[in-house]
Amino acid sequence: MKTGKEIMPQKIIMSKIYLIRGQKVMLDRDLAVLYGVQTKVLKQAVKRNASRFPADFMFEMNKREFENWRSQFVTSNSDKLGLRYYPFCFTAQGVAMLSSVLNSEKAIKVNIQIIRVFTRLRQIFYDNTELRLAIEEIRKKTDNNTKNIELVFKYLDELLDKKEDQTTPTKIGYKTS
Repeated sequence: MKTGKEIMPQKIIMSKIYLIRGQKVMLDRDLAVLYGVQTKVLKQAVKRNASRFPADFMFEMNKREFENWRSQFVTSNSDKLGLRYYPFCFTAQGVAMLSSVLNSEKAIKVNIQIIRVFTRLRQIFYDNTELRLAIEEIRKKTDNNTKNIELVFKYLDELLDKKEDQTTPTKIGYKTS
């Protein structure tokens, strides 16, 4: 869905969103490419404005997370993919805050697109959650119906067992001597 105002296809932005620490985040190096600045410049701007980036806006990847992320890129021969430091990971709020520290026109336009993608992903997640809840409700009803059907068959089995236990049926009719 590319509108006339977009300068970056949504597929490219979506491909740069990772799930780390249970949060959807974008990495500093990917954001720098999208904004058309060097990663070093982006990180310097963030460090100069550290108070704008609390832990729920941005965090630095730890060694385990980095190795897990790096293992997805088998083609790289270098130990750290050319990185001296672990990447910064920005949540949707952190990406929004970046627009206040990066003042280029391109950064602002790309930022708007990124926020729209994050919003769209949140909506997709919300829609899927509603669908999962509805399916779970149907499953509970089905389980309840299954238990009721099993109970009916149990009673039928008991009735059949009682009928088989009656060995001599009572004769009906006239008695003759």
